[in-house]
Amino acid sequence: MVFSSTIFLFYFLPGFLLLYYLTPTTRLKNFVALAASLVFYAWGGLNFLALFLASVVVNFVLIRFMDRAAGWQKRIYLTMSIVINVAMLFYFKYANFFLENASAVNEAAGGTPLTWERVVLPIGISFFTFEKLTYTIDVYRGVNRPLKSFWDFMLYIMLFPKMIAGPIVRFHEIAGQLTDRRAFDTVDQKLAGLFRFGVGLAKKVLIANVLGLEADRIFALNPETVSAPLAWLGAVAYTFQIYFDFSGYSDMAIGIGRMIGFQFPENFNNPYVSRSITEFWQRWHITLGRWMRDYLYIPLGGNRVKTGRLYANLWTVFILSGFWHGAAWNFIAWGAFHGFFLILDRLFLLRLSQRLGVLSIVPTFIVTVLGWVLFRAESLTQALAWARRMFAGGWESLPYQSPEFWATLALAALFSFAAAWPRVERLEVAAYFGEQLALPRALGLTLVTLLLLVLSAGAIIGSSFNPFIYFRF
Repeated sequence: MVFSSTIFLFYFLPGFLLLYYLTPTTRLKNFVALAASLVFYAWGGLNFLALFLASVVVNFVLIRFMDRAAGWQKRIYLTMSIVINVAMLFYFKYANFFLENASAVNEAAGGTPLTWERVVLPIGISFFTFEKLTYTIDVYRGVNRPLKSFWDFMLYIMLFPKMIAGPIVRFHEIAGQLTDRRAFDTVDQKLAGLFRFGVGLAKKVLIANVLGLEADRIFALNPETVSAPLAWLGAVAYTFQIYFDFSGYSDMAIGIGRMIGFQFPENFNNPYVSRSITEFWQRWHITLGRWMRDYLYIPLGGNRVKTGRLYANLWTVFILSGFWHGAAWNFIAWGAFHGFFLILDRLFLLRLSQRLGVLSIVPTFIVTVLGWVLFRAESLTQALAWARRMFAGGWESLPYQSPEFWATLALAALFSFAAAWPRVERLEVAAYFGEQLALPRALGLTLVTLLLLVLSAGAIIGSSFNPFIYFRF
């Protein structure tokens, strides 16, 4: 079940919110939210529900033991929890990748291809794993005391708005909200949350889906038959598609969270106005970047090591980030590609971008588009072939594209780059984060929200094309 489906919009979400608001106490509201989360997950992953529940139980018990232990015993429980979670992720997400490569090597050496029963990837496993690791490490470091209630812990792990694609919510960010959300249980917060949900749904349905339909059609072509303009058009369409798809989903998750009293961290901040790849990663998938920084980059030594080691750490973190996104060589190449430009930033590109000023948005965006070709391609071979056509293909005129596609592409570009003007960014911040809603603003947000919801619902009902890119990660 995804947020942009009819079953979620017209049945699940209204029913959940009605029951949640009618429930009188935080403790009972937590049970309503947990029950809804279990139903939400079971709808698309019933075969794996028991496995995930078992992993939650094991983690809760190990962390309780760890909290009571000291010294080397404490580290043993920490290690056990980390190994169990990483092993579970490794098996389900990467077993097929390693077996495929082992089979290819064996076949190249003259042997026979390996055969195995392919492992099915459970939905949301990457985000589940990161949040279980976050809880374990935060408790070990003393950032937060462990939750006393197993049900509150399960709610933290399985809360459905963030279950499938984040944001990655670290335990200390909502630890207090799991037991007391009265500070955020206001009409203003609910209205702001509904507005945020409407914006996210419109991003996903009215922009990402339209661009994704054309991007899929173009990338399905043989790269050798694609002209340079068409290759660039497909890459740019996908560049905007993945942003509005993923940021739209994050907006919807944050919006639902606000409607029920949870304050989830922001996950996107106008990444395409970045003036360097370093800045891009401060604005794109923010919660993943912070997780990688705090739980991987800093433990490797961070900025405290010698220059050569620092560059190696950067590259290691981003190669692992690429591998986290998908078990394929093109994702590893995508991570290495961004790691390479982060190193170049430190060597000289940041100084160059300062001289260029706002114009540095253009080369940064081009680098980002090239990176998304690696991300979108079905294989590393296809990605390299596509990149060659972008620079060395013929310059035939573009085939016919519908007016709806061109209008949507123009809107996507406008919304992506408008925040380069500080005044636009201030207006966006006021719309998203204003705490007190005066009556005119409240009425304005309500009308805009209703319009976006009606337009989005009409688009969902009228189209069968409704993918979600990060659903498979």
